[in-house]
Amino acid sequence: MKEKDYIEKVILDNLEALDGMEPPAGHFERFEERLKGESKVRTIHWNMVWKVAAAAVFLFLAVNQALIWFVPKQTQPLTLAAVSPQYAEVEFYYTSSIRTGLNNLNSLAGEGVISAEENQMIHQEFEALENRYEELLKDLQAHPGDERVINALVEYYQNKLNVITLILNKLQEVKQQKNESHEKEV
Repeated sequence: MKEKDYIEKVILDNLEALDGMEPPAGHFERFEERLKGESKVRTIHWNMVWKVAAAAVFLFLAVNQALIWFVPKQTQPLTLAAVSPQYAEVEFYYTSSIRTGLNNLNSLAGEGVISAEENQMIHQEFEALENRYEELLKDLQAHPGDERVINALVEYYQNKLNVITLILNKLQEVKQQKNESHEKEV
């Protein structure tokens, strides 16, 4: 039996019971009012939009100011330059010399004087030195005027520059030997 036939049969069997039921009074008027209400187009009240936008901006600024006020500032780690102008010069000299040495080392590695494995090993050693430097900076942060920490930082710079210079000298020798052996072969 099809669904449509079944529905028709149910309606026909219960026709007498359904005919006696009328919707409550005013049903059609309320239904008509609802239909009219749905056809209304909602308008945007720009006044309300501006109020909501202003409230959101005010809330954002209030939260931002609260964060600035209550959250402690993150400061840069203290370095030798912050201790005194003389140490600033020392730090500048060593950091620029170290940077130049590392650039020379990288250029020699690019020329193929050292293998990739050796280059990686050298960089791992420098990372270990850098970890020591970070520890020294933490010590300087905790004890800014302690001469022992300041001297340890200066010694760190000296040692790192010495290591870089030693490596560069050895690599220059290797490069020179390769060039001499290459010239003999030609």
